[in-house]
Amino acid sequence: MNSLNGVMVIGLTGQTGAGKSTVSKTFKANGFSVINADMVARKVTEKGQECLEEIFDMFGKQVKSQDGTLNRKALADIVFSDKGKLEILNSITYPYITGEILKQIREHSLNGEKLILLDAPTLFESRADDFCELVISVVADEKTRENRIINRDGLTSEQARKRMNSQLDEEFFENNSDFIIKNNSSIEALAEISKEVSDKIKIYFHNKNKSE
Repeated sequence: MNSLNGVMVIGLTGQTGAGKSTVSKTFKANGFSVINADMVARKVTEKGQECLEEIFDMFGKQVKSQDGTLNRKALADIVFSDKGKLEILNSITYPYITGEILKQIREHSLNGEKLILLDAPTLFESRADDFCELVISVVADEKTRENRIINRDGLTSEQARKRMNSQLDEEFFENNSDFIIKNNSSIEALAEISKEVSDKIKIYFHNKNKSE
C-alpha cells in the first residue's frame, strides 16, 4: 500500500505478450500518469550506473559491449535459460528499480498527479505491489502470447517459450489481482475494456477522497 498522501498507485502487470502496452496507453489517454518499469530498468542499467557495474561483476565481460554498455541480448540469453541466474539478476536490479520508481511516484505527486499507473512486468517478483493500492493483470492464451512475442521481438519459438516459462502462471495473477483483463481478441476490444476499468478506478479514487 502506498503511503503518499492523496496518491493512488495502480499496478499493471501480467504475462509477456498479453497486451499490457495497449492497456497502459489507454490509461494514459484517460488521465493517468504512467511509470514504465522497463524504462526504469534501462535507466538504472545505463553506462556509469552502479547497478550496471554490479551486473558486470556478477556476469562478466560476456554481457559487456565494447563501448561499455550492457549487452542486453547476451544477458537475456543467459538469464532466460537459467532460472537461478535470473534470480541473481533480479536480486541485483530490483533495489535500484524500486528506488527509482518511488522517486518518480513522489515527483508525480509533487506535480499534483495523484492517479499513477505503474506498468511493471515483474510487479510481484520485485515486491512493487506492496505500494500499489490496486493491481491489474493482463493475461492471454499461451499460443496467442507466443505468436505476439515472436512477431514483436523477432524471437524464435524456443526463445519465446523460455521467456514465457520464466514468468508466473495465469492462476497466480488471477489469485493476486483486483482486476483481470483477458486479451484473446482484438486491440480494439482490449482498449475498450481497459477504458472501462480505468473509469471504474477513477470513480473509486474520487469517492474515496470525498469520504476521507
